[in-house]
Order: sequence, then structure tokens, then C-alpha cells
Amino acid sequence: MADKTAIIDGIEVKIDNEPNLLELIRKAKIDLPTFCYHSEISIAGACRMCMVEVEGMGIVPSCSTRVYDGMKVKTNTKQLRDMRKIIVELMLASHDQSCTTCPKSGTCKLQRIAKQMGIVKVRFKQRTEFPEPDLSSPAIYRDSAKCVLCGDCVRVCKEIQSVGVLDFANRGADAKVTPYFNKGIGDVECVNCGQCIKVCPVGALIPKYQTNEVWNVLLDPEKYVVVQIAPAVRVAIGEYFGFKPGELTTGQMVAALRRLGFDKVYDTSFAADFTVIEEGKEFLDRFAKGEKLPQFTSCCPAWVKYAEQYYPDLLGNLSSCKSPQQMFGSLCKELLSKDMNIPRENIVVVSVMPCTAKKFEAQRPEFSVDGNPDVDFVLTTQELSVMIKERGIKFAELEKEEFDMPFGFKTGAGVIFGSSGGVSEAVLRFAAASLVKGVKLEFTQLRALQGVKTTEVKLGDLKLRLAVVSGLANAKRLIEKVRRGEEHYDLIEVMACCGGCVNGGGQPVSENKSAVHDRAMGLYENDRNLEYHSSDENPYLQKIYADEITEELAHELFHTKYKNRRRIASGDLELSKKHESAKIELSICLGERCFERGAQNLYTQLSQYVRDKGIEDLVNFKASFCTEQCSKGPAVSINGKNLYHCTYDKVVEEIEKCLVKANA
Repeated sequence: MADKTAIIDGIEVKIDNEPNLLELIRKAKIDLPTFCYHSEISIAGACRMCMVEVEGMGIVPSCSTRVYDGMKVKTNTKQLRDMRKIIVELMLASHDQSCTTCPKSGTCKLQRIAKQMGIVKVRFKQRTEFPEPDLSSPAIYRDSAKCVLCGDCVRVCKEIQSVGVLDFANRGADAKVTPYFNKGIGDVECVNCGQCIKVCPVGALIPKYQTNEVWNVLLDPEKYVVVQIAPAVRVAIGEYFGFKPGELTTGQMVAALRRLGFDKVYDTSFAADFTVIEEGKEFLDRFAKGEKLPQFTSCCPAWVKYAEQYYPDLLGNLSSCKSPQQMFGSLCKELLSKDMNIPRENIVVVSVMPCTAKKFEAQRPEFSVDGNPDVDFVLTTQELSVMIKERGIKFAELEKEEFDMPFGFKTGAGVIFGSSGGVSEAVLRFAAASLVKGVKLEFTQLRALQGVKTTEVKLGDLKLRLAVVSGLANAKRLIEKVRRGEEHYDLIEVMACCGGCVNGGGQPVSENKSAVHDRAMGLYENDRNLEYHSSDENPYLQKIYADEITEELAHELFHTKYKNRRRIASGDLELSKKHESAKIELSICLGERCFERGAQNLYTQLSQYVRDKGIEDLVNFKASFCTEQCSKGPAVSINGKNLYHCTYDKVVEEIEKCLVKANA
């Protein structure tokens, strides 16, 4: 059977399984510009940059056009080129062009495409008034003045993360992408995962930089500043300096951090070994008792916040262990302040993380002592690369250096935390070493990068069923199956970012489709080259458990509690016209769990009751979106009095009491 082919700009190209014409054009080594196309999310066709001319079809968007045998395509006619130039010029005219001070400068897709189109002058009037940046989030800086309305952030938040805090509002020249009710992104149920940052082609969404704050403490002689480096950073930061994805640059990174002025350079993987021990013990205890299973991992702060918002009934199933970042911060400040006789407030812990959600996690009030945080500042991989460049350090030419001890020693189990499946494999290695002597310490069935992986593992007489899931939409589907009794697992690992921390919101944005896979393989290669592969083998960890901390102190340093989280930070939504003469302020929770328990129907019934009774001017209806009492829904507040497990009759009875009191 003859191969199917298409003719693209006069070149014959074989058709394989390309999902659309754009992929076939890229296969022909033609860099057709796009703003809104990502193979992992749905096709929007919003930017119109990928328009091509197809014989018999006219001008069509290549991203949403299927290929067929004998197709004849032109990608660079005068009409197409003029069309693309006009689109880019219109974007530039409505865009805040403060490019020299934009963190995205040099990697901005609008900047690159404008250059590719040969644009040296914008023919349209430049917009001069722009909205103020959104600073409400500790993790994400949102500057709508730079938004090009591609919708990538909207789709990735809905489709990959099942959160959906961003959407389009208004029409025409007033169109914009915004959180609902025009709130700040930090005031809604954003989980801070940063996947919107990964797909944003411009500087509209970037990590919220803390580089200036870190420079300030590095230059303060009163501060003793230490830094911890997460596993996934070492296989990604090199991409900013000419290395390939997955290439290990730990030695150069340690050397660069010392040149930046850090007093000690440590490894988060050391704390990950503690996480494995604590979480492994917790899991074996739960499994033996048959309680609170499945146990969910709690290393990913975006997943933890998602669970607090959407699955508060499952919080008891989350491991009580802090993440490695927070374990490191609490342990480091505890031991350094004691061993070096330095006041805790003069010790500054800086984290270098692949993850934007770690910025949010570090600011959680429970991760502090008397107001002093366990982790003071969090830099993303991107921010560290900026600091290295600001300092003028020639990263690729540095001689490799080693971490400081003891917090720089780690096992391979701590290193593989950075990839989806790594936490589960590390816990399994500990459990296997605890239960069965001489067992193989690799569980490669957990290493595939697909969104959901399941396996059964036999350890001696025990049979364990595990699930590994990355991407919160995948997690949601899996959890619903568990709830319905369709699936049973003993341990479930959840990471918000597809592929794990190697694909975090603070990592380099790469057009190399194998970058995430290559970074993960770099971590497993690092694991193979280390001396120890099970966390309990770490000699410095053993010494700290034996000499430095009691069981009670270990629980205080390494464990925490989570609780139901309010999804919208402040303010209720008015459901009726506000009456100044109203005697009754009635607020009904329309959050997900209350909604499931009938809050919407209750609101409909109460609205009808108020109309039938003719008291519309006496009642102000509002909607809240979380009373943080999900197990007691539907929840209603009447003049400040909270009612739970509400029925129509129960609320009407309270309204009648309020009316009698008001009349009296």
C-alpha cells in the first residue's frame, strides 16, 4: 500500500499519525508561528497565526485542519504573510511594550514572532492606559496588560487541572482573561501550580519573583543564609545555559550558589529521605490497622490545597507528613540554631524549587514558629537562573563543587521524588527493606509518564495496590472512582503537574517534546550513580534520629494537619437587589459540597417563599462559596447565625423568628 503524502510548499511530506495539519507542517521543518497551540490541551484556533492556504479549501487554520492524502499546502504566500503581520501589529498596539524590564524578555513568543515577521514599526495607535498588575497571589504575578488573549491559561487550568479559575470576560475591545467576579488570582481557588505560566506565551503570567528579597539577605552581614535545592532543579537549570534537558548540573549549581553568597548549600533530597521514613512508617501503620486508606501523599502543595478546597472529607486520608521543603526548613532551623548558637530569626532558609506552589506553601501560617517561617524565601528554577546571570557567573564553565554536610547527603530515594511515581517508589523501597531482606529496590512499573499508573506489589505476605497520578483533572477522575467503590488502592501519589516536579510551573519552558521525560530520566540516572538507594540507609539521617531529635520532636518538626479551606478569600456575591431597609441578611453557601447536598434547590425554594410572602425588600440574599463546614451542608447564615444541615422548613422557621423580632 502506497504511503499517504501531502505537498507542503512544494515539498512532499509523508503523512503518519499527525493529528492536524500544523503538526505535519512542523514535521516538514517549517516553524509556523502560533500563540494558542499546545498539543496537551484542546485546540482553540484563537490566534489565527497558523493560517495556511490549502488547494480546494482556501485559507484555513492549520491547527484544526485534518490532513489527507494528496493535500497541497502553501504556508508563506504574500496574503498569509500580510495577515500575520497585521495580527502581530494589532497585538503589539494593545500590548504593554515595556519589554526591557519584562522578566519574559528574550523568551517572549510575541517578541520572537514579531522579529520572525520582520516587524520594525507598528502602524496602529499604541494603547497608553493599562490595568495594574494583580499582586494578590504569593506564587503568580498576573499582568493583564501583556495578555494576548490566546486563552492557553484558561484551557490548561480547566482541562489539565480541573480548577478553572480563569476565563474570558466581556467582548470586542473590552475582552479580557480574568478570575471570576474580577477578583485577584490569589483570592479565588487557584492552587498555585503555575501550569498557566508554562503555557503563557508572553509576560502576562510569570512566577512572583523573590530575587530582590534574597539579594537583600545575602548582602546583610547579620543573616546566616542557607539554601536547599530540590531534585528536579538539577536536571533543568542547565537548559538556561546551553545544557540539554535532563543533563545533571548539580556541581555547577552548587558552585554558582556559593558565588552568589550563600553560607551553606544543602540538598532538599536529604529532607526527602526523612519524608520517606516518616511517610513509610505512617503508611505501614495505617495498612496494618486498615485505617484511613488509601493514604494520599502530601508532598505537592498544589494538590494539598486542591484537596482542602474540593475534598475536605478526604483530608484524613492525606499523609500528615510535611513536604521535603518544609521538613528541611523546620529541621535546619532547629539544629543550626542549637548547634551554631545562632538565633532562629537570624537564620534564613532559601529554597530553590521547580514549583510555584512552594511559594504559597512556605507562607502557610502553620509552617512557622512564633511568626518566623521555617522557609523564608522560595526561588523557582527560573529565578535562580536570573540571579546567576545578574551576578555575571559563567555557569557552564564552573568547576563542579559538592554540597555541604550533613544536610547535603542523600540517597537515590530522595532524588527520584522529582518525578511522578518517585515518591511511591521511594516509600516502597523503604517498606520493602523493612519487610523483606534482599528484595530488589527498583519498582520501574511506577516510572511511566502517563497521567495515571496503577500496579500491585507483593512484599512478603503483603499485597499492596498503588496508584500514581499527575495532573489534577486525572486525580479528580481517580478519586471519584474510589468514592464510587469502582477502584481500591492502599497508597495514592498525587502530583499537580503532569510528569511531576520536573514539569513544575517554575521550570524552563521548552519546545522540546521530550524535555519532561529527559529530566525524569536524569533523576533516575542520578539515583543509579549514588551509593545508597533506600532512605533508611542514609547515615546522617540515622545519626540525627539517634542523637538529635526525640520521637516527640520528630513529630513536631515533620508532621502537620490540614483543614477545609475557603475557596474564595473574601466577600459574598449579591444574589438579589440590595435593600437598605432589609431586616434579614441571608447568606447561603453554594460551594461544591453544599451544592451537592441541595443548596441550589434550597435557594430556589427560599427565593419563591420570599416572593410569595411579599418580603423582598426585607431580605438581602447573598451567596458564599465556602463556610469551611462541608460535612454540615447545606449551610445558611441568617443575621450572623449559622445553620447547618439546613432544610427549607428549618430556614423558614428562622426567617419567621427574625421577622417577629424585627416587628417587635
